[in-house]
Amino acid sequence: MIGIWAALLPRTTSSESCTAIDLPSLAVWALQFSPRVALREEAVLVEVSASARLFGGLGRLRRRIEAEGAEVGVEAIAWAPTGTAALALLRARMPNGFGGPLHKVLDKLPLESITAVAHHAGTLHRLGSRTLGDVRALPRGGLGRRFDKQLLHSLDQAYGVRPEVYEWQQLPETFSVRLEFMHRVEHAPALMFGARRLLFQMSSWLAARHMGVTAFTLRWAHDAMRAKTAGTGGELDVRTAEPTQNVEHLGRLLGEHLAKVELLAPAGDIELLASETIPIQQESKSLLPETIRQGEDTSLVLERVQARLGKERVVRPSLRADHRPEWMQCWQGAELARPRGAPGCHELPLPAWVLPEPLRLAERDHRPIYQGALQLLLGPDRVEGGWWHREPGAGDGGADQLNVQRDYWIAMSRHAGVLWVFQRRLAEDETGWFLHGLYA
Repeated sequence: MIGIWAALLPRTTSSESCTAIDLPSLAVWALQFSPRVALREEAVLVEVSASARLFGGLGRLRRRIEAEGAEVGVEAIAWAPTGTAALALLRARMPNGFGGPLHKVLDKLPLESITAVAHHAGTLHRLGSRTLGDVRALPRGGLGRRFDKQLLHSLDQAYGVRPEVYEWQQLPETFSVRLEFMHRVEHAPALMFGARRLLFQMSSWLAARHMGVTAFTLRWAHDAMRAKTAGTGGELDVRTAEPTQNVEHLGRLLGEHLAKVELLAPAGDIELLASETIPIQQESKSLLPETIRQGEDTSLVLERVQARLGKERVVRPSLRADHRPEWMQCWQGAELARPRGAPGCHELPLPAWVLPEPLRLAERDHRPIYQGALQLLLGPDRVEGGWWHREPGAGDGGADQLNVQRDYWIAMSRHAGVLWVFQRRLAEDETGWFLHGLYA
């Protein structure tokens, strides 16, 4: 699946300045950015092309994932057009797979970048292959006979030749995450070091479920070497005045409560639970007011949008009584009359997409070629006109007349499908065939 993929490598060991995170917890955190989250070997893959606009564009989303990922325990991130390519770049510690054509980026990677290729690294080395590009240069038929089918399958997926299939992760109905410390914590305020990471994960879970938390619980377990009178651990319940997802607010609130707690014994691990949640009203990022979804008249909504953006920026398409496809439609102010019906000048059905400018086609034996020879199905549909039309701003004497004389055909291409092509008639320059539209 060609798109925008991020491969996230979780930190597996904790230190004084950072905390480890497991794959399922990292997947829950990533689900706030996209519903397409999958676990693949040692990493979490996230496809964000469909959700980038929701977060203000790919650049802003990428910066947010990288910044917040460091907080929750992401050690490295790589970006690429396919999930398998992103995982390969992650292993090679190359963060950007969009720096050039995908095949040129992947060809430089070592064999160990893709698991299915790494399994045969010894044999491939004896064949003189050191990179993925070397493997792709070998005869494909020979690779298929000598190695298992997974090698070619994984290579094709990485290079975007074959579609990828993933089992998408689902959000749990409840939130409960545990964190084990690398050393014993003797004072309650010091629990915030790990609790803040868990708050980030809870905020991600809430955002993905469009919920806000009104009460959560922090539990801690005492070290095994505790005194018998200390008990197994303790817990702290925190309530909020309003449902929220804000990590900073939740962190300050939890810190205030922990400052009043005295641990009866050193703590070895903590657990965070979202005990009470309710749906939260999200701020709409739509240009159109929310009232249009509640049945408000469209004309009233347009008036408000015009007041916000200006009348010159709110336009609607309008059809003209013109035979020429380029001039059949224009954009007019939204306050004008609604578009009239199509001129009805074409006998053949019009295509779903019209190119901004006709594309000149190659010819063979006086027949058009586009991804192979074209078969003319229906036509000709003759269009003539435009002798009255002059370029705006040009003088009457020197303006170029936009007179067209064309014969339109519906043509079939073996690879491109049904096309809309025309042949110019009686033209002194640029005679021949042109592609002007594509049918759905």
